[in-house]
Amino acid sequence: MDNPSLAALGWSAFFADQTSSDDTLVPARIATVHRTHMSALTVTGTVQLSPPLKLKTTDYTVGDWVLIEADKHLVIRRLERRSLLQRQTENTKFPQLIAANINTLLIVTSCNKDFNLARLERYLALCNEAKTTPVIVLTKADQTDDPAHFRQQAANLQRDLSVVSLNAKSPDASTVLTPWCGPGETVALIGSSGVGKSTLLNTLTGLNGKTAQATGVIREADDKGRHTTTARSLHRITSGGWCIDTPGIRTLHISDMTVGLDVLFAEIVKLTPDCRFRDCTHAHEPGCTVLAAVKAGTLDPARLERWRKLSNENRNNTPILTGPRGNKINPSHRDRR
Repeated sequence: MDNPSLAALGWSAFFADQTSSDDTLVPARIATVHRTHMSALTVTGTVQLSPPLKLKTTDYTVGDWVLIEADKHLVIRRLERRSLLQRQTENTKFPQLIAANINTLLIVTSCNKDFNLARLERYLALCNEAKTTPVIVLTKADQTDDPAHFRQQAANLQRDLSVVSLNAKSPDASTVLTPWCGPGETVALIGSSGVGKSTLLNTLTGLNGKTAQATGVIREADDKGRHTTTARSLHRITSGGWCIDTPGIRTLHISDMTVGLDVLFAEIVKLTPDCRFRDCTHAHEPGCTVLAAVKAGTLDPARLERWRKLSNENRNNTPILTGPRGNKINPSHRDRR
């Protein structure tokens, strides 16, 4: 396969505007990030990168654009990200970087016991906060008698949400996802283990045999799988785009996702200004328009309960600025003192 052009790699005016015409540095897009080293794609092929001495590989993520010295492959500068997926993990001070500069997040789940509305809402909040486009991909549609039932439930989660169902092993899967996988486009696969992310990646990229991404089996009792992808990586899609594969996520904590939640629960946010009290919790207050919508049958009470749970989790986990130096303190830590 010929080496791609910068545009084919996902380069755009957004990144070009961060460089100067007399710049001698070479643009490169990070393809893999390991503890001690990174690799990147350039118009001349794949190169092994050397990060600056004062920075660690954890400061970068797959999909980042960097400027490097052509002869030494030394990273000189990382360009501003157009979008960034990141998540907060327990007992860590800084968020974990997932992927950068993606156009579409393919949230993968399956038409079986793995399908979980509450978990999908967490992924959607993450995607909304990163200001990228979500698409829910329902795999194993060939193994259920009613894939339309799963599609409708998923589509109701967010306004104008795209939902597709497919068999990840079928070549038709690439056709279904073509609108988001064209030349220069970057998608990322995210979801729990065992839903068919690695299988879908192999179908999109045409990888097979020794070059294929490893796939695993799932337990019949709960349709859960084991991790087969252990690191994030950037792969070329046969339709011309790029795909970032990510390890399965067992737990996704909500933190610093106020915007993401507001987009996800837009129907609740829209009602809030008409509540009698400005600080209405939509739990018991008189004159609450949200509770009135539940009573009228226009708002699902289960949906409201999930909003309440995620909003409380976000408030408890989001660090707040305090003190003269603007230090961040986690509210849950502060309350325990």
